[in-house]
Amino acid sequence: MSAKPRTSMTPGWLLDESHHAGRENLDPKHASRYDAKEDADAHSEVALLKDAGLTGESLVVEFGSGTGQFSVEVASACARVIAVDVSDPMLSQLKAKVADLRLSNVEAVRAGFLTYEHTTVPADFIYSRYALHHLPDFWKALALSRLRRILRPGGVFRLWDVVYNFAPAQAMEHIEAWCATGADSPEVEWSRAELEEHVREEHSTFSWLLEPMFARCGFEIAKAEHSADGIFAKYLLNAV
Repeated sequence: MSAKPRTSMTPGWLLDESHHAGRENLDPKHASRYDAKEDADAHSEVALLKDAGLTGESLVVEFGSGTGQFSVEVASACARVIAVDVSDPMLSQLKAKVADLRLSNVEAVRAGFLTYEHTTVPADFIYSRYALHHLPDFWKALALSRLRRILRPGGVFRLWDVVYNFAPAQAMEHIEAWCATGADSPEVEWSRAELEEHVREEHSTFSWLLEPMFARCGFEIAKAEHSADGIFAKYLLNAV
């Protein structure tokens, strides 16, 4: 059996994730230079998952795979990778890497957190980096619930995202400090305008809102790391 995008009729109220993917992620020019701007530290992430039980028998599903930095890195350490993304330009970059590297165990699927249909055996690992924040909180909860159903009991979900770890009264201070780190040009670094757009147009949430969602949706936090500036978080979650 294989993974595929949803083909049955979907309700009219379902969020269209392609409209929430972030303007830049649908831009072929941005996709072509994404790897120069963003290093996913994929080698270290694969090592972390190996410590968490990743083997050559494992099935890994990545949501928001983007250009495939993680998917192509983990391919040599597992049996199969399903790389899921709503952006055609990003998937084009990923598919080119898969072809260049002659990887036979990476499948690219155009879908999102809310529309991907998992039709094979339960996944051992789910990976997502800088993707869940594109969904408003209601939809994050629905997405997390769907991810839990994809994972086998005891499976591992690695989540790395923009998650605000401060009180609302501190938002002005923390957000302004983050935006001030932006570069002048978006060509090879994230610009101030791009960081401001993230805060204004996307849906990063507070840690004290997101973390209770994990428990509600069938995950327990094995490890949580918050950056000193209160902007980023890395989670290792176990499916219970």
